[in-house]
Amino acid sequence: QVQLVESGGGSVQAESSLRLSCVLSGGAISNYAMGWFRQAPGKEREFVASIGWRGANTGYADSVKGRFTISRENLKSTMYLQMNNLKPEDTAIYYCTADRNNYGPQMGAWWGQGTQVTVSS
Repeated sequence: QVQLVESGGGSVQAESSLRLSCVLSGGAISNYAMGWFRQAPGKEREFVASIGWRGANTGYADSVKGRFTISRENLKSTMYLQMNNLKPEDTAIYYCTADRNNYGPQMGAWWGQGTQVTVSS
């Protein structure tokens, strides 16, 4: 049973930075593409970023390109999302996801519980 645990969320001012982490247990992280989604109040969950099995391929939503960077350390079974120049519209619950077979907005076999990110102006 794969388990995903996110950490690193918080409340920050606009233009600040945060780094989210996601630890995978119950399997070898190298077998999974990994990704981040987010859900703002009153909105549907949306794709943020994803990274391929070995980390060579990454993809981003247009709204975060140039500001967010996704990475992974397979030896630590951990994925990261470095978020710079945060904006109030980035306020959401951020969810980590893992998928053996899919990558990008279509992925979502396993989900974490989420971590809250709040950005004030």
